[in-house]
Amino acid sequence: QVHLVESGGGSVQAGGSLRLSCAASGYDYSNNAMGWFRQAPGKEREGVAHIYSGGGTRYYADSVKCRFTISKDNAKNTVYLQMNSLTPEDTAVYYCAASPPLYRSMWDNPAKYNYWGRGTQVTVSS
Repeated sequence: QVHLVESGGGSVQAGGSLRLSCAASGYDYSNNAMGWFRQAPGKEREGVAHIYSGGGTRYYADSVKCRFTISKDNAKNTVYLQMNSLTPEDTAVYYCAASPPLYRSMWDNPAKYNYWGRGTQVTVSS
């Protein structure tokens, strides 16, 4: 059974940084992909970043490019999301999710992901 557990959320001031972690178990990490999504109150879940473990391919939402970095540690079966220059607009619950390798046109579609964590809250104050 696949388990994804996020950690690292919290409250920061605008301009600050956080690093989220997602530990995966029961999952063939080496041949599949991982993504980070977020959902703010009253808004749809949106893709933030995606990484394909095999090829190192990374995709980012335009709103987080140059501020967020997705990375992985295969030995630890863990994916990270380094978030810098945070703004109040980044406030949301952040979820990690697992999928097979996805094309660029699909990576931000939540329906393409098979497994989800429970999420971790990120709150950015102005």
